[in-house]
Amino acid sequence: MNEQRFFRFLRERIGLDVESVGAPMVERALRQRCVAVGAVDLDDYWLRLQQSADEQQALIEAVIVPETWFFRYPESFTALASLAHKRLAELAGARPLRLLSLPCSTGEEPYSLAMALLDAGMAPGAFLIDGMDISPSSVTKAGQAVYGRNAFRGSDLGFRERYFDALDEGHRLHDRVQQQVSLQVGNVLDPALASRDGLYDFVFCRNLLIYFDVPTQQRVFEVLKRLLHPQGVLFIGPAEGSLLARLGMRPLGIAQSFAYVRQEGGSAPLAVAPVQPARRTVPPLATAGYPPPGAPLPRPLRVLPMAAKPAPAREHAREGASELLASIARLANAGASEQARGECQRYLGQFAPSAQVYYWLGLLSDTEGDAQQALTHYRKALYLEPQHPEALVHLAALLASQGDLAGARRLQDRAARVGREPER
Repeated sequence: MNEQRFFRFLRERIGLDVESVGAPMVERALRQRCVAVGAVDLDDYWLRLQQSADEQQALIEAVIVPETWFFRYPESFTALASLAHKRLAELAGARPLRLLSLPCSTGEEPYSLAMALLDAGMAPGAFLIDGMDISPSSVTKAGQAVYGRNAFRGSDLGFRERYFDALDEGHRLHDRVQQQVSLQVGNVLDPALASRDGLYDFVFCRNLLIYFDVPTQQRVFEVLKRLLHPQGVLFIGPAEGSLLARLGMRPLGIAQSFAYVRQEGGSAPLAVAPVQPARRTVPPLATAGYPPPGAPLPRPLRVLPMAAKPAPAREHAREGASELLASIARLANAGASEQARGECQRYLGQFAPSAQVYYWLGLLSDTEGDAQQALTHYRKALYLEPQHPEALVHLAALLASQGDLAGARRLQDRAARVGREPER
């Protein structure tokens, strides 16, 4: 069978690099659409595809599988609330803040933006949010604003009590939040998008660039730059930091926010390989990356029988290690990267080597654009804990950005296997 023509179609229409999602996923979508329209084979389906704009959209919808939830990467929304207040003060009432969520998928992200700003005390008239997605069905679902339990993840669900009404079919978002968001169907590769009037103070474009080949990444980034105010902030996905650094952006320095601003000197030439995502969902960084205060060590010490005298000392040391891990989390989340790094080194000097600490050191280096140090730390984390999901994902992204696609693919496959295992 010749699927290459379909791969080219998807690349031309939506910029999709098929390797980023895996050819089997696209082939499965093709089989589904063949059955749906009664095509006898791929040649027959290709003819139908060329003659029907509706079928072209149906194929795109079959390939794009939304995976999102409210307040995904929560540190990004915490950072937004603080930055938005500062930006609003700079505007001094000249206009409301403008925010863009692209792609907005089924609405969880743009509505999270609205809830975060309302929770931060902003008046409804102080900000406007545009949500855009290439999928009409996703935009329609976003407009309905009724969500099932998969849209609500994590332990902090207080926003659901404040902004949703419980229904038999799920939870419906309050009108006052919906009214802050304007939804529309749109393609980031549409030339008309880059020529829109007005600039955005904040753009959320997370986990999109990783699905494009290098030329398309460059095109999309140029569109985003034209849409973003010179003093604006671009929020991206956790695997896209290395790419943004080479495209003329620098991290804002707020840990785990994945927030970037323009830097002087422009962009460097892109590497030949795009950053690749993991093919299956792994635990989100917000929950798997930073244990809450008091959480046990990833590799707790073995407790000896009661007769062993040193046991209380070991228990005390274990508590001290947990407290130090909590301190690292607080410093990192506050954007105090140097202090967090110092606490990591203090941990390694006092306690046994920890995969989690080396992962944090890698993440801190990654955020600051030091790819070589990040690689070193991620590899140490995986030496200690070969199935550490976030270290696998981030190391894969760095290898892919440096052109080592084979190495990246092996790590992606390992991360996918971890993602299929029962939750720990």
